[in-house]
Amino acid sequence: MTDPTSPGLARPVLIAAEPQLFVSDIAASCDFYSRSLGFAVVFIYGDPPFYAQVVRDGARLNLRHVDGPVFDAGFREREADALAAAITLADAEPLFLEFQAAGAPFHQTLRTEPWGARTFIVRDPDGNLVAFSS
Repeated sequence: MTDPTSPGLARPVLIAAEPQLFVSDIAASCDFYSRSLGFAVVFIYGDPPFYAQVVRDGARLNLRHVDGPVFDAGFREREADALAAAITLADAEPLFLEFQAAGAPFHQTLRTEPWGARTFIVRDPDGNLVAFSS
């Protein structure tokens, strides 16, 4: 058995994360992420569509169709700020202003957190919360 901390072995490097968001309508979600948030649709898969990916710069979101409501009736009451994804960028304010001009629905508008990060949170049509932070 090889010791993974051995100096002779290269350390594995994580390159990216691609959160998977559950959505009720692939086409409507792709439209929302492209029109309201400036993402490009990489692919839509299935007939009828059940999986898709959207990308903007280095951020990729995978969209997975589910039947019925994405969240149970009481979830948002119990977990009002549960995030589906968090995306980091150099400066959150210009992106916040872009999304605001596009009419994106905010769960939280731009603010400075106690630890110094500038954050805002967008709510997609299915209630997924996507945080943007600098």
